[in-house]
Amino acid sequence: MIVRSEHIDLPAGDGVMRCFMAMPEQPGRYPGIVFYSDIFQLTGPMQRACVRLAGHGYTVLAPEIYRRIEPAGTVIAFDDAGRSRGLSDAERTPVAHFDADCRLALDHLASHPAVAPGQLGAAGFCIGGHLAMRAALQPDVKATACFYATGVHNGKLGQDADAGTLQRLGEIGGRLLLVWGTADPHIPAAGRDLIEATLRAKNVDFEQRLYAAEHAFMRDVGARFDPEAADLAFAEAVAFFRAAFRPA
Repeated sequence: MIVRSEHIDLPAGDGVMRCFMAMPEQPGRYPGIVFYSDIFQLTGPMQRACVRLAGHGYTVLAPEIYRRIEPAGTVIAFDDAGRSRGLSDAERTPVAHFDADCRLALDHLASHPAVAPGQLGAAGFCIGGHLAMRAALQPDVKATACFYATGVHNGKLGQDADAGTLQRLGEIGGRLLLVWGTADPHIPAAGRDLIEATLRAKNVDFEQRLYAAEHAFMRDVGARFDPEAADLAFAEAVAFFRAAFRPA
């Protein structure tokens, strides 16, 4: 599908939330996906991922995750200084702020004319994978794809000492896809095993895919980019969303 895209500012009680939005050019109503970035916000690789997903028949909304800290439109550089800045921004953000912005994004999609009623999902990379998993806790989210979600196994997210996501996984009512790199030092095998065991114990409908790849292997810049694994993982996510949003 041909895709159109734009930046929009969603009104919030304490300012605005700048978002990148992409959707099929062909008029229609499509499943709506809140797509979370990594710590660098709405970079070129993130926008390309949004456009790519939209081209498979989705209305995609990617919010700036540090809107209360960084000026609207801030894109953080892929270098050591940028990494430190992104991590610092994360550590200064209460989990309650992440959750409130999630609801704002979902509500915007739910009311958008290019989104099919009752067809909401989420996805995200790295910290965004964790934010997507928290979006899955919302009762109106039907399907969520988390790509190498950091901090779920040890509770690390934002300013809070423990985000409590692992303990709340039983609240997920939709379907869940987990994508991991087996050479990812940020999510060791023991962490993946803990998440899997918790999901099974809580009877969550989930599946997972493992690739012999490093952290951020789907980001299409940098030394860790693995094109083959990225293509396979993206295809798995598209198939997952198609199955989840297939009419009953």
